Amino acid sequence: MRRLIRLFGIPIDALNMKETLSLIDTTIQEKKHLHHTVVNAGKIVLMKRDKQLYQSVVNADLINADGMAVVWASRWLNRPLPERVNGTNLMEALVKMAFEKRYKIFFLGAREEIVKAVVDKYSKQYNSDIIAGWRNGYFDPSQQKEIAQSIAKSGAHILFVAISSPVKENFLYQNKNILQSVNFTMGVGGSFDVVSGKVKRAPVWMQNAGLEWFFRLIQEPKRMWKRYTIGNLRFIAMVLKAKYDKH
Repeated sequence: MRRLIRLFGIPIDALNMKETLSLIDTTIQEKKHLHHTVVNAGKIVLMKRDKQLYQSVVNADLINADGMAVVWASRWLNRPLPERVNGTNLMEALVKMAFEKRYKIFFLGAREEIVKAVVDKYSKQYNSDIIAGWRNGYFDPSQQKEIAQSIAKSGAHILFVAISSPVKENFLYQNKNILQSVNFTMGVGGSFDVVSGKVKRAPVWMQNAGLEWFFRLIQEPKRMWKRYTIGNLRFIAMVLKAKYDKH
């Protein structure tokens, strides 16, 4: 039975990283299907304005909080989540699991050279047996069904989709029936950029302090300033409204 808390009308699983990994492993072993997604402050703000994204997220089978702001908000609103389950960390742990348990992964997303660098890195770090297939994330919407069908036929147990929101969430939700043969599907955002070395990951102390967004903003200010500054302010306003509208 799912242990859920609700924030801003969004059901979020109250699981830590260890529990999440265990659930995914059990799903693969039992040959079931689990559609996973994450929420952070920016995505929650976007979901309030984008109804299609909202439906794609809330209908997932497993929703983790990837963002310290969401965890802090949950605690301040007396609906505490146990911890942040970071998407990049979860992906890395699942790649290691795939190697240890002989699972296969399909990598979808990013530019051609980025996704190829990710596949090459993991093939060298572990071995190429974990690779079910890969494809860049640039395609016409009319190709989605065909791409989903090719992934379903690849023999993959795990699918990582590294495309920005809301495209990755909508792709996984709209093609869920086609992807039933893939035991675990997950959107991983910009994780391929991190793994390939294109983007540097924030130091652990910044991650733990909830400042990973600031580290990313420093690296790509022109691209990220609006998303983080305006998005964070809107999220704070939502939290304050949720806190004080009750009194």
